[in-house]
Amino acid sequence: MQITENAVVSMHYTLKDEQGQQLDSSVGQEPLVFLSGAQNIIDGLDKALQGKVAGDKLDVSVAPEEGYGAVHEELIQKVPTENFQGVDEIQVGMQFMAQTPGGQQPVTVIAVEDDGVMLDGNHPLAGKTLQFDVEIIDVREASTEELEHGHVHGEGGHQH
Repeated sequence: MQITENAVVSMHYTLKDEQGQQLDSSVGQEPLVFLSGAQNIIDGLDKALQGKVAGDKLDVSVAPEEGYGAVHEELIQKVPTENFQGVDEIQVGMQFMAQTPGGQQPVTVIAVEDDGVMLDGNHPLAGKTLQFDVEIIDVREASTEELEHGHVHGEGGHQH
């Protein structure tokens, strides 16, 4: 069976950045299982997998526009150090949940300065071209319940 929208796909992947540094991998673990077309994975990767079958191996380059988007400068802000009461030592790379008008949003500390803390509300992979090495393990039809819920159930998927 070929990968199409609403197919359940099981695959192994290795994700690298533009410099070839490995960021994530499922190799040696359980494969990633997802419902194609249900926004379970980034659009650029999902589109590149369409028409592929079990056993296919491919390299996929995903531009930021079809990955985690561009970096939005307005999501980078300096906030007063006093906002971090109860935190003993603020370090670059720490992540916090910030209360925004749109609800809670994860932010990452990108700099600690004398007059405040620089926070970045962009996804850590925003603005990056992503390189995926993929091996398709299995492709099957989704069940009615999986289609209704928008995700895979059972082995490798979501359990209810």
